[in-house]
Amino acid sequence: MPGPAGVSIRDRLRHLTDEDELVLRLTGEHLGRLASRDLRQRCADGLEHSADTWAARKRALTSESSSRWAGSITKASHDQWALARRGQAAHIHKLESGIRTLRHRLSQPLAAAGTKRAPGGYRDSEEWFRKSRRLHTLEARLEAVRADWESGTVHVVRGGRRLLNTRHHLDVAQSTEADWRRQWEAERWFMAADGESGKRYGNETIRVTPGGRISLKLPAPLAHLANDRNGRYVLTAAVRFQHRGQEWADRIEQDRAVAYRIHFDPERGRWYFTASWQRPTVRAIPLESVRARGMVGVDTNADHLAAYRLDRHGNPLGEPRRFFFDLSGNARHRDAQVRHALTRLLHWAKRCGSTAIAVENLDLEGKKGREHHGRRRWLRQLISGMPTARLRNRLIAMACELGLTIVAVDPAYTSRWGAQHWQKPLTTEKRCMTRHDAAAVAIGRRALGHTVRRRTAPPRDDRSDRRGHRTVQAGPAAREREEPRRPVTDRALDARHRSGTPRTRGTSAPNTVRDARSVSM
Repeated sequence: MPGPAGVSIRDRLRHLTDEDELVLRLTGEHLGRLASRDLRQRCADGLEHSADTWAARKRALTSESSSRWAGSITKASHDQWALARRGQAAHIHKLESGIRTLRHRLSQPLAAAGTKRAPGGYRDSEEWFRKSRRLHTLEARLEAVRADWESGTVHVVRGGRRLLNTRHHLDVAQSTEADWRRQWEAERWFMAADGESGKRYGNETIRVTPGGRISLKLPAPLAHLANDRNGRYVLTAAVRFQHRGQEWADRIEQDRAVAYRIHFDPERGRWYFTASWQRPTVRAIPLESVRARGMVGVDTNADHLAAYRLDRHGNPLGEPRRFFFDLSGNARHRDAQVRHALTRLLHWAKRCGSTAIAVENLDLEGKKGREHHGRRRWLRQLISGMPTARLRNRLIAMACELGLTIVAVDPAYTSRWGAQHWQKPLTTEKRCMTRHDAAAVAIGRRALGHTVRRRTAPPRDDRSDRRGHRTVQAGPAAREREEPRRPVTDRALDARHRSGTPRTRGTSAPNTVRDARSVSM
């Protein structure tokens, strides 16, 4: 699986003066208004957007800010519109999938049993009626979304639609109108500058020196607040990147492009500074090279990661490992739990000497609906709560930094076949094998190119020969591997036929009178 295409690091801006905060607030509010206006114009252009309309929008923004601020704002508007279009396409695909499932189940007789590939009919006529109403609702939504897609209309809210709807449910959110207003305004501010290769320290709009000194180009209406030449303002606070600080310093000393963003967290009352840049595409490693030193198979579950180390022949080594995490609480807590579990997994794989980790290529987006699991609410909650996409993205990004390779395999029947072929043989008095540990072995073997099924051992008397017991995990091309047993002796009749010896025994006489030979007189 390919590694991440970019890097993002963040640090807190400490010891800001009142004047610094005032300048940042005024700059964010002014640029935020320009960004909202430009996004509205970009959404109005729709599919009629062209290079000329882009240039006209940028010229209108340049007079009220600067050419570089205008470029950053228009680029952000384009990215937001493209993201909304991708969201529309995904929404259309989801609606079409739901409509197909509803139509299939409505066409089945009541209480008809389902199969592995398709669900059955509904339980009774009352449920059938409710689902028919649901079908009409989804068809109406699909028609509206398709009309927006064909016309190029998107619905975007700067600051987030969820935060906008929170305004009508402040009691549920346990917030006040003043707190919501501060958060809403802070989310709509804009202070992001794209990097430029060849410019001083990689960014001309927000410039950061190797010592951490921050200066930003003020928009034209706020140029009177500058405390440095050329309309720039230098902040009192300095930035210190603890994570990837040396990599960031190497880039800016070579004047390579680095993008910066300044944002405010109203809940904590803190200012943050984020730096990001692109990474070159990593050359793909041949799969045979990855398999040379074995593999670590990982089975993803709702509350833990089950891992098992395997050698290159597919034999389990050592003991199974489990890395638990708790997905209850808010999004920030869940994300921290996932990161902590992945960190422990990667460090353990590194200590074991493995260079690759095998995971399941899970895609549960189309299997989280009510129609796939019926009334089993616990199963729907279990599947919906598994952060498969976020965990996969985090794992790829973190493994790339440690020099580990991620191999994605087909998840079909890994748990069932793993429990069938590996759970009982690996269970001992001191080792408790679970179904998930056995699934990790199956995933690792599949990534190594072996079958999940383990070969049955021969009888006790035939388990050794003059060469000793040979492995059963060797590949077909390996020398001195175990082969199918050949017959010890040939049948006598076949041997005579091959050696050319004439037959000395006559045919046996028939047992029935009907088949007896007649003798002519």
